[in-house]
Amino acid sequence: MAKNILICDDAAFMRMMIKDILTKNGYNVAGEAENGVKAVEKFKEVSPDLVLMDITMPEMDGIQALKEIKKMEPGALVIMCSAMGQQAMVIESIQAGAKDFIVKPFQAERVIEAVKKVVG
Repeated sequence: MAKNILICDDAAFMRMMIKDILTKNGYNVAGEAENGVKAVEKFKEVSPDLVLMDITMPEMDGIQALKEIKKMEPGALVIMCSAMGQQAMVIESIQAGAKDFIVKPFQAERVIEAVKKVVG
């Protein structure tokens, strides 16, 4: 059975790119969110197997959204996405419960490798 994945990124083209990588590799995109507030709402709505979460987003950043999701569902699986040079935020997100992180710009292989490592 295909794993359901929620994609959270404020850039529409990034969501499209990730969605393309995931669907070509047999994963199902359960939903998309353009900011942390929507990410938390969508998570409640679709109960995905995995969340790919951008760190830098408007309204609520990815780390705050990660913390909110972990409060609702302690076992939630989240992979953070960040641009180069955000090491401190990456460390903070891992401490908040993220399972892995991917650095932008993405390489399709790295995205799939992280997803497989976390959800199989």
